Amino acid sequence: MIAVQDLTVRFGSATVLDGLALDVPSGGGVALWGTNGAGKTTALRAMLGLLPFDGTVRLGGHDVRRDGRRARAQVGYVPQQLAFWDDLGTLECLQWLARLRRAPIERAAVLLERVDLAQHGRKRVGELSGGMKQRMALAAALLGDPPILLLDEPTANLDAAGRADLLALLADLRGAGKTLLVTTHRLSEVQALADRVIVLEGGEVRLSCSADALEAALYPFATLRLVVAPADEAAALAALAKSGFKTHANRHGILVRVAAGRRAAPVEALLAADVAVEDLWMEDHWIEDPRAEGSHVEGDAWTPG
Repeated sequence: MIAVQDLTVRFGSATVLDGLALDVPSGGGVALWGTNGAGKTTALRAMLGLLPFDGTVRLGGHDVRRDGRRARAQVGYVPQQLAFWDDLGTLECLQWLARLRRAPIERAAVLLERVDLAQHGRKRVGELSGGMKQRMALAAALLGDPPILLLDEPTANLDAAGRADLLALLADLRGAGKTLLVTTHRLSEVQALADRVIVLEGGEVRLSCSADALEAALYPFATLRLVVAPADEAAALAALAKSGFKTHANRHGILVRVAAGRRAAPVEALLAADVAVEDLWMEDHWIEDPRAEGSHVEGDAWTPG
């Protein structure tokens, strides 16, 4: 349904996207992963024909460069930066967009119901919350009932509850046969919506793997903070060392370096040594091995080199 070969975008002498290739079958899901500036949004905009590019892009079997109108008719696009007529009513705005898309005008009300905004149909767009506008943008993208959805950081401006609701809705759409290409930097979105993920860095493909393998591939080690009774600290450190874990204790607890997929193992080691764990939580799992070359311990913190 989406076929991209050697997609390259240049702004003057700067290459901002270099040789992206991907294929998404009908009903499939692929995520473009990367930080800001990695080239994710550039890729989507080029695929829509909004930027000049080298390479080949086919959407629903139509070449974007040779048959752009038919190619874009296959796509519903939800951009990261939303722009609506804020002085229009929500339903009125969607009806106007339906006319522009030559879609049945009655779909506007149907889709407002689908995204749980029917009760806000008379409210002006400018009065909607950020989460409501995000759902409205999805409704707008679905007006022409396109088989493909391109989603640029769809949950970027949502709180945790809003993210969960939107992800559930998108997963339902994919389950109904929609093909998804989503840009994100959230593991939860990759796991919920994608089969495969392409990691972009500086406009180049760094990694392509299954969605399930992403976390272990990018972040092979995490940092677990364990809290035990002060009297048990020495025994806890000894038990963890015996099990092969690298540790560092400070006044906030014991920091343990754990491999992806083994996050419960330090707790199991302590329980086996009759050491009670009073509390635990994962630290920022981008923290690498604190004992690796180029890193050092200062006071209560690990500082990656």
